[in-house]
Amino acid sequence: MIPNLFWKSKIPDKLPDSMQEVVNHLKKSKDKKDCLRMAYDALAKKHVGCKIYQRFFDLFTSDVSYLWYVKQQHCTGVNYLLRVLLVKSKFFKDEDITLNIAPLWCFPIHQYLSVRVSDDKTINVDPWSARLGTKFGDYAHGFHLKS
Repeated sequence: MIPNLFWKSKIPDKLPDSMQEVVNHLKKSKDKKDCLRMAYDALAKKHVGCKIYQRFFDLFTSDVSYLWYVKQQHCTGVNYLLRVLLVKSKFFKDEDITLNIAPLWCFPIHQYLSVRVSDDKTINVDPWSARLGTKFGDYAHGFHLKS
C-alpha cells in the first residue's frame, strides 16, 4: 500500500535542517490560516507535481529526509510534507488535517487535504496542483488533472 494515501504516516521527530528552518518561520505566523498559507506557498514553490508513472517508487516512502529534497513529487508526498510542516509549527494538531481523495472517476486517484483553521472553517489545499492553476482553498478535481 501507498503510505499517506488512505492513512497518515507518523510525524517524524527530527527534520532535515532546511525543513526545520521553514518550521521555525511558520512558528512566527499570526494565526492558523496564515501558517497554512505560508506552508502551502513554500511547498508549491519547492515541489512540482509528477504523474503516477514518474518516480513510481517514491509513492512507497514516507521518509521525510528523502522527500524534502525531491523536487518532483506525487500528491501524497507533498501532502505528507505539508502535514509535517503544519503539525511541527504547533499551530495544528494532526486531527485538524483530513486526507481526501478526489472522485474515483478520476484515474489515477488524487489526494488533497482539508485543514481546520477554526471551529467552523476548513480549507481545502492541494499544493501538488498549484502549478496546474489550482488556487489556495481548492483542489484538482478529476477533469483538471492533465496527462
